[in-house]
Amino acid sequence: MKKLRTLLVLLMTTLLAGCGYNQIQTLDESVKAAWSETLNQYQRRADLVPQIVASVNAYMVHEREVMTEVANARARVGSLQLSADKIPTEAELAQFQAAQSQMTSALSRLLAVSENYPQLKADAVFRDLNVQLEGTENRIATARGRYIKEVQSYNTFIRQFPTLITAFIFGYDVKPNFGVDNQAEIMRAPTVQFDINRPATAPAAPAAPAPAPAQ
Repeated sequence: MKKLRTLLVLLMTTLLAGCGYNQIQTLDESVKAAWSETLNQYQRRADLVPQIVASVNAYMVHEREVMTEVANARARVGSLQLSADKIPTEAELAQFQAAQSQMTSALSRLLAVSENYPQLKADAVFRDLNVQLEGTENRIATARGRYIKEVQSYNTFIRQFPTLITAFIFGYDVKPNFGVDNQAEIMRAPTVQFDINRPATAPAAPAAPAPAPAQ
């Protein structure tokens, strides 16, 4: 009986391996790791926001609307309780992406307004936080890119035959992925041109009247 049980275990292991079970586990863990890193980088940005707000608060006394927008975006991000150990559902990921896009937009507007405050731009604390924020945005883009690729690899694999049978038996469904949004455009600093120093073009002098015909 013991030999038969061992033989059945070996047979099942061989069949499962041949149907992609082991590869599903590998890809699933890769997606979880990529999601954990993505969430970590977004959290890093969220942690920077209170410091940035505190550093600009003394300067932007007339920019309450911008400060409120950043604070509301930070609160919305904080209200989404997502775990690094669990891949979110499609609805949860959509809410997460919308909240993060709002935060990106608010921070972009705040940095654009800061250009109007030379003293703030010269503040060492603000400059340091700005550098940290820029680095965090780059890490977010990298982490998002990795997560997107890992999910694509996983989803493609479990949809193939005969892996799809194994995935169905063990309850492995396709995972939601980030959609295409305008995050790259939002973070691009707006280009504003003021042509106040350009000399005005003088109006053309009226044409001289034609000479009268000779009598």
